[in-house]
Amino acid sequence: MSITVFVADDHAIVREGLATLLAAQPDIEVAGTASNGREAVARALQLRPQVVILDISMPELDGIEATRRIREREPQALIAILSMHAGAQHVFHALEAGARGYLLKESASKEIIDAVRAIQAGRRYLSPKVAEIVAEGLSERSGASPLESLSKREREILKLVADGNSSLRIGEMLHLSPKTVDSYRSRLMQKLHLPDLVALIKFAIQYGLTSLD
Repeated sequence: MSITVFVADDHAIVREGLATLLAAQPDIEVAGTASNGREAVARALQLRPQVVILDISMPELDGIEATRRIREREPQALIAILSMHAGAQHVFHALEAGARGYLLKESASKEIIDAVRAIQAGRRYLSPKVAEIVAEGLSERSGASPLESLSKREREILKLVADGNSSLRIGEMLHLSPKTVDSYRSRLMQKLHLPDLVALIKFAIQYGLTSLD
C-alpha cells in the first residue's frame, strides 16, 4: 500500500518539485498540496494523508502553528517541517509542536523520500546537519543521572511526550485520563527543574529516551 503524503509550501517551485519527486516513487502517493498554512491545515484534515510536509514559513499560518492545529484534531498525524533554519531552538519548537521530522530546504530533494519512509515507519527524521547541531547544543551533565529520581511510569510518560504524542494519545496508550497525563508532565518539569516542554524534549534526547533520527 502506498504512503499518502501532503506537501505545503508557499514557493510553487519547491512545492511542485517535491511533489513530483515523491510521486515518482512506487510506494508514495501525493494526496494534495497547499500554498499557505491555513489551507494546509484544512486540506490535511480533510484528506488525512499519512505524512504531512509543512514549510516552516508560510503566509497566514506558519508551519509550527499549523502542526499544532493539525495535531490537536488528528493526534496521530505524522508531520515533517521544511526549513531554511538549522538552529536547535527552531528544531525543538517544531518537535514540541508535535513534528516527527525536520528537513533543511537545502537538502530536502535528497532527503525527503528517506524522511517520509522513516516517519511513516515510526521514527524521527532530522537532516544530518540539524542532528549534529542539536547534539552539539545539548550540554554535558555530570554526576548521577537525573533519571534516577523518576519512577518507571514517569520515564514512560517522558519518553512518550518527547516522541511527540499528545496527552490524549498517551492517555489512550496507558489507560490514563488526559488530565492525569498533564499532571505527570507538570510533575516531570518540576522534578527535573525544567521551565517548559521544549526543555523537557531536550532533556529526553540528551539522556537517550528518544532518538534524534
